[in-house]
Amino acid sequence: MYHSRWKGSHYEAGFKYGNLLFKNNKKPNFDKLINSEKLEYSKKAYQIYNKFYSEILDEIQGFADGLKIDFDIVFAFLASMYVFTGDAFCSCIGISNSRGIFLARNSDFDKSIKNLTDSAFYKIDNGYSFVGNTTAMIQMEDGINRKGLACGLTFVYPTVKGVGFNAGFLIRYILEKCSTVDQARVFLENVDIGSSQNIIVIDKSGEILLAELNSNDRYFEQINGGCIYRTNHFISNKMAKYKAEIEDDIYSHDRYETLEYANSSLFDIDDIKSLLSGRFGFMCQYDRNSQFDTLWSSIYDLKNNKIYRCEGNPSRKKYCIDKRW
Repeated sequence: MYHSRWKGSHYEAGFKYGNLLFKNNKKPNFDKLINSEKLEYSKKAYQIYNKFYSEILDEIQGFADGLKIDFDIVFAFLASMYVFTGDAFCSCIGISNSRGIFLARNSDFDKSIKNLTDSAFYKIDNGYSFVGNTTAMIQMEDGINRKGLACGLTFVYPTVKGVGFNAGFLIRYILEKCSTVDQARVFLENVDIGSSQNIIVIDKSGEILLAELNSNDRYFEQINGGCIYRTNHFISNKMAKYKAEIEDDIYSHDRYETLEYANSSLFDIDDIKSLLSGRFGFMCQYDRNSQFDTLWSSIYDLKNNKIYRCEGNPSRKKYCIDKRW
């Protein structure tokens, strides 16, 4: 797992990272990852990103310039992620109890990109600094910012899609721009959304937000204290009609049941590590011969302002504290 650092203006941060990849001959082959449909989609999505988050376009432009690749190619790759694909399998839980306030997440994905994953430290001008983890770049999948707000996503297989923000850019925006759950909710209520996902947001007050989202509908649940969790399907009655009629070969329902039956009202940091490691039921015990696995596991301890991350499957590897924070 890379540990990248991004600082300065959005353009400067993007250019520096893109140029570093170029100089080290690690230029991604975006041409293999996009097609004419994704290019046309990204042209429509550009206007939405420009309306809600124009700075991110500056960062992508800098990244593209550093790599010496056309902006349209890079943006098409990033904007179409989660909208056109169905291969991210994660579990996420927010906990606020007498022993602490935590967001925890297992990131499960295709093992072939294991060495390309990144834990990025952002200190961008005019935005909150944050640590975020990703299987790509620029967009994020879980993280925490300096205001003590943490969030994470779980992908849901899309039965509908539209033009708008994808899951990774929703998380990135929240980390950079929001300091409270209420601010994150206002953003998620108003932004155009393209992909299907669950998002959990938690802040230092113990407020927890669940958002089940796709391009057609949105469901929100907000509590102060307690526990909210999701895997890779919608649970609310409102979003049930978007269930994909496919085999659950990623164990989304098994993982959900493990989270559901755990007595999280009493959990501390060690209990959460045990939960994500599969000691209370199925969470990450994938067949070693399968194509996917847990690539990292994150725990954000909001009261103590600590980040615990296991870079690999937590049933086999240990958590370490991120000392950049």
